[in-house]
Amino acid sequence: MPQPESSQAARTADVYLLFAHEPYYPGPGTQEINTTVVAAGSLRHPQVRQPDGVRIHELLVQGRQPGEIIPLATLTHELNGGTDWPKVGDWEGVTTDLVQLVHAGQCDALSLGLPDIARALLCTGPHGQVRAFDAAAGDFVIYGSAERAVVLDEVGMFLTGVAAERPFWPGDSLLPSLGQRA
Repeated sequence: MPQPESSQAARTADVYLLFAHEPYYPGPGTQEINTTVVAAGSLRHPQVRQPDGVRIHELLVQGRQPGEIIPLATLTHELNGGTDWPKVGDWEGVTTDLVQLVHAGQCDALSLGLPDIARALLCTGPHGQVRAFDAAAGDFVIYGSAERAVVLDEVGMFLTGVAAERPFWPGDSLLPSLGQRA
């Protein structure tokens, strides 16, 4: 039985999608933005490629806890390392549309300029590793799931501070979820 919009909104209000993208500078003298966090509902925005956005939304919120930040790489991991993305949708097109939505001010977002290692960790699956050469030590350092969790916790603390002032606005005229009637 389809859930009413208020029930659906409550279930997904605090789930977020984190994705890396081509870096940009929002203005002169500003820091590079290379990663964005949006409310899950933004995937259902009519300016986002559809039905791909709605399908990714369903995957994103399924079985998640309120406040969870889900990196796109985690979804890729859950989709057999990306093999199953074609069954869900065009994640590249959807994330490009989301960045344009953020630029146009048609949804709330947390725009971040993450350091290289932190960004790389969020672009790997939950069990992935990032190797970096430490020139001072003359050796490689391996970063893994523990360091990835720390980065997600730091993003989460920042997001909590921002969202405490006002819940993230996913945009207007959102499309219904797959289980809802239009």
